[in-house]
Amino acid sequence: MGYTWISLTTDYGFADGFVAACHGVIARTAPAVRVIDVTHLVPPADVRRGAAVLAQTVPYLPAGVHVAVVDPGVGTARRGIALASPGGLLVGPDNGLLPDAAEALGGVTAAVELTNPAWLAPEVSRTFHGRDVFAPVAARLASGAPLGEAGPAVDPEALVRLPAPVVRPTADGFAAEVLTVDHFGNVQLAAPAALLDGLPARVRVAGRQAARGRTFADAPVGALVVYVDSAGLVAVAVNNGRAADLLAARPGDVLSVTGT
Repeated sequence: MGYTWISLTTDYGFADGFVAACHGVIARTAPAVRVIDVTHLVPPADVRRGAAVLAQTVPYLPAGVHVAVVDPGVGTARRGIALASPGGLLVGPDNGLLPDAAEALGGVTAAVELTNPAWLAPEVSRTFHGRDVFAPVAARLASGAPLGEAGPAVDPEALVRLPAPVVRPTADGFAAEVLTVDHFGNVQLAAPAALLDGLPARVRVAGRQAARGRTFADAPVGALVVYVDSAGLVAVAVNNGRAADLLAARPGDVLSVTGT
């Protein structure tokens, strides 16, 4: 089975030719395939941020091969892998970047390690597996090559997975880890929407007063609002401002949300 689409998610930025090189390798191998750039502005080496962006985006992309490269362990013993799921294929490093996205596409149904030299660049750079390993593998898979030819099978249970983010109930609310901070400074917590049930219309976030709302304008300009974001998670924003700055919150921090 082939695919018409490949998506790319990386921390490569746009100052260099890294993204273009990956596009070029795909175009030379599978010229009819179209490429969607999810983002190339994942903070450098921030695997958790890349995993969250990927998992929250792939359900809205066409079925295809999804390449993700946020890979601080490039050139080490970490494996390159490809995963099959009911909603498409994922290609990238075995460092926890891919499993959440695979779950978002229906779960891992098969996994392989990328070891077939015929599928890779003739000379594989130790520091640019996006160009020399993951892009050529994705192009072959999109062209209909069988997953099993990419390399030996991997037990899905043996895949590297990121630690579960902190989410815990408290006597008057909950505490949750900051999962992502988006371009607008909105703070996404690793907390499902149901944790807001039973909390009053006025709450506190990290000790600061906030309104519960459905959108940003449900709080006065400059004030905090707690809402359910487009991924179905609890998030904190400032109407016409940046919640991340006001709260001095970064991914990995744990914030409390309590009734006032």
